[in-house]
Amino acid sequence: MTTIETIATEIEKALCNQPMLDVHTHIDAGHLSARGLHDVLLYHMVISDLYAAGCPSGQRMSEWPDEAEAHSRLVEAVPFLPKIQNTSCYWGVRIILRDLYGWEEPLTPENWQRADAIIRKRSGDAAWPRQIMDRAGVRRIGAELGRRGDGSADDIMQYAVESAFFTRVQQGQNDAPLYELERTWDCDKLPPPISINLDAATRPRPPKTIRSAKDARLAMGHYCALMPFGKVLSTAQHISTDIHYRLVTDQEMDAAVSRRDCATVADRDTYASFLLDLFLAALSKHSHEFVYQFSLGAEPLPFETASRVSQRTIAQLADILQRYPKLRFMCFVSSRHANQSLCTMARELPNLSLAGYWWHNFFPDAIRQVMNERLDMLPTNKQVGFFSDAYCMDWLYAKAVIVRKQLAWVLAGKVAQGQYDVKAALSIAEAILLKTPQELLGMTIYG
Repeated sequence: MTTIETIATEIEKALCNQPMLDVHTHIDAGHLSARGLHDVLLYHMVISDLYAAGCPSGQRMSEWPDEAEAHSRLVEAVPFLPKIQNTSCYWGVRIILRDLYGWEEPLTPENWQRADAIIRKRSGDAAWPRQIMDRAGVRRIGAELGRRGDGSADDIMQYAVESAFFTRVQQGQNDAPLYELERTWDCDKLPPPISINLDAATRPRPPKTIRSAKDARLAMGHYCALMPFGKVLSTAQHISTDIHYRLVTDQEMDAAVSRRDCATVADRDTYASFLLDLFLAALSKHSHEFVYQFSLGAEPLPFETASRVSQRTIAQLADILQRYPKLRFMCFVSSRHANQSLCTMARELPNLSLAGYWWHNFFPDAIRQVMNERLDMLPTNKQVGFFSDAYCMDWLYAKAVIVRKQLAWVLAGKVAQGQYDVKAALSIAEAILLKTPQELLGMTIYG
């Protein structure tokens, strides 16, 4: 009798020849691949592992760290690697070092500088990032428009707007929705998104201040006028589970804004709900050329986030999607328990699709559960099988390897129980990895 392991091996081998599209990354055209060991070992998901193991630093690296910062953080982190050797994030580190750089030794305080030198040397090869991408089998990536740089990576990138997350909570800052939009007012181009852990004491003063519902409408009009409709695939936003979403009148907004200096949680929810409806109404006019991508299920802690979603949020999300039936929504969910509910919604709401395995779902067991539920509950044109959320090609590669392995096992299980044959399983994989991103987002294949 053929075992699941045998079937999985056969399917994984076939999947290695299956091209796929990566619908969401944070890869910067200015440094497509890892610039040194820090871009591999100190990816923010691994930093969380290290912080949990006792490493003193839990904050992310600077976007453009100098050698002193990178090396001081590596010196601090490397002694804690034995404590995280069990994690799947560190499995990703080993995949990168082994497959891309031929490094198979355990990293130690005595040898990490050699590994760093190998990566730094390879980063000087202009062809290297595209070679990594080809080895990953990825034929186009979605990236932030703000990371486009000089356009030198336009052959492999398509873009999403990430700016002004006015439905994302900032701890202790109930006026954050207003501040997010104010930052864009009077700008001639959209600013990059702010940190998930914005320091209220040092946040820059915005160019203008929203003092009424009328101001909010004017600011939103300016924000939407900066949107390069027709030139990007989507906007990527976040829906916080802590916000109570409802329809808000201008009078209610005026009253809440008047209390801004001592805004309550209820006021914050009023700001966010009012702005969200303004934004979605504007996007609906461009529904044929624009997708509203949103993340769900990651709420702020001092350095990163925790995974949680309330059932109230899911119910309110269903109401929002029904109010804007022409606008297409794509969800990145970071809570495995919310996946089943979202699948039931995607079955009944034509404008909702689900994509990948985001942040706190990017662990093998969670990936397999999410895959299993979606394959059983949704047609292939309502689900996207991969996005990496990577900040460099190296992590795109590692996540592609991990996802292919999980998909092979999930499909093998369904073949073993007679649900699919191998041919059908591979056709399904092609659909969710390649065809659906093209249909839902308009992504194209490079090369």
